[in-house]
Amino acid sequence: MTPAVKSAFDVAFWFSDTALNHNEYLQPQKLHRLLFLAQAYYAVAYRGQMLMPAVFVADEMGPIEPNLYVAFSRGRPDVEVDIFLTESVEAFLDGIWRRFGHRGADSLTRLAKESDAYRQAFAKGNRSHIPLASMQVSFTRAERTPSVNQVMRPKVLRSQTGRPVSVSAWSPPTRDPAPHTILRYQEDE
Repeated sequence: MTPAVKSAFDVAFWFSDTALNHNEYLQPQKLHRLLFLAQAYYAVAYRGQMLMPAVFVADEMGPIEPNLYVAFSRGRPDVEVDIFLTESVEAFLDGIWRRFGHRGADSLTRLAKESDAYRQAFAKGNRSHIPLASMQVSFTRAERTPSVNQVMRPKVLRSQTGRPVSVSAWSPPTRDPAPHTILRYQEDE
């Protein structure tokens, strides 16, 4: 299974930069909850595919990615990341941010801890691995969490009068290619 991005740092930096663009400080706990939710909802939306190569564990604080936890422990690490993600990944992360970015760390922690995936892993012991399949099942059911349709809702664009409009990417019209004709020339004798 190939993840959609090269590293979890790519997604962590995307969330950090997005928060900065919204003049918001992104607390480490909130970052880890957003990463957890992004991984879970990506698995739901894309039939079990991974958003990022990351392992989440059920810590008593909530779900965390231990490698990122250590790397970000003293602030933003100086690592090279892909700042240009694919359009589909950016649109997906934008949906996660629009749905959850306004919430505080405590609210996101409660949401993540209420998921069956977290609760089942934590029942096995502190720092137990949370399997991606468990995350997918937990967030597919959406008993205590928003459904994937509520998260992946497209951004509403509006016309100059304020009416909502449907927008799609422009693609040039296709034409059937002209039938090939073979021209034969005869030379005059």
